Amino acid sequence: MNFLAWSLLLGATLGAGLWCAVSAVPIMRKPRLMHRVAPYVLDVSSGARDLVSRTTVNPLHIFGTAASPATAPIRRVLQGMLVAPDIVKLRLRQADSTVTANRYRSLQLTVALAGAVAGCALGVGLVLQGAQAFLPLLLAPLVGMIAAMVIDRHFARRARSRLRRIDAELPTTLEFLSLSLAAGESLADAIRRIADTGRGEAAEELRKVVHDHAAGIPLADALSRLDRDLQHPPITRLVDQLRTALERGAPLAEVLQAQAVDVREEAKRALLESAGKKEIAMLVPLVFGLLPVTIAFALFPGLYVLQLGF
Repeated sequence: MNFLAWSLLLGATLGAGLWCAVSAVPIMRKPRLMHRVAPYVLDVSSGARDLVSRTTVNPLHIFGTAASPATAPIRRVLQGMLVAPDIVKLRLRQADSTVTANRYRSLQLTVALAGAVAGCALGVGLVLQGAQAFLPLLLAPLVGMIAAMVIDRHFARRARSRLRRIDAELPTTLEFLSLSLAAGESLADAIRRIADTGRGEAAEELRKVVHDHAAGIPLADALSRLDRDLQHPPITRLVDQLRTALERGAPLAEVLQAQAVDVREEAKRALLESAGKKEIAMLVPLVFGLLPVTIAFALFPGLYVLQLGF
């Protein structure tokens, strides 16, 4: 029986490894028509953008699809216990991740189950060494929940990091947009110029606005969609200014320059706040690590001499 179990485990591992190796091999055949046409219709087709950006095949999707009827109730339980679905979608959009909400929950469930198995195995090992018998039942859900929360923290950190990069790139983007408008270009042409020549997260978001506008969506609605998707205050202020210029014909070049100055000042204030927090955090190893060691080195020779003297 033990031999059969090891055979099944090693066979499944070998099959998964071979499937991963085969899935990474390029397809040896002529490209289809949609693969040849897709690079030329990126501006008007989201399906073409998905097709071009698709580089590898993830074999885990097959296992996830096969196990979806059994894991759907557990995903709903996780959805009720952890972060709300709207917040999950917002974080995924802010991080510009290709992971969907359902795939995110499936990933979270997989990691939670792996953590529960690891916690149970750790508990069994401790029980064999003389620990309490209920320890596996305690460690399995605890480690599984911690693993699920780690996934939440990971995507939240990715979203915050990308928003910080957008904040760092936004002043330069605003000044470039202001110069283009002052040179006589229309707002749509100025945004398209930045999207074509710019590199970075802010230019990528404007590139999505250009794609939506090229697909027939009015520019004001495309900008509103950007604001609704990111829900980031600097982007909200920028979109409000641009929509006001589109709807009422308000002067925009000077306003964008002033907004670029405000964004830089806000970045300076955030940097000073971060420096203050880091300064307080630096006191922790100083007070609890370096200071006791210094006192010990200062007092130990005197105590040693006193002990020898008496």
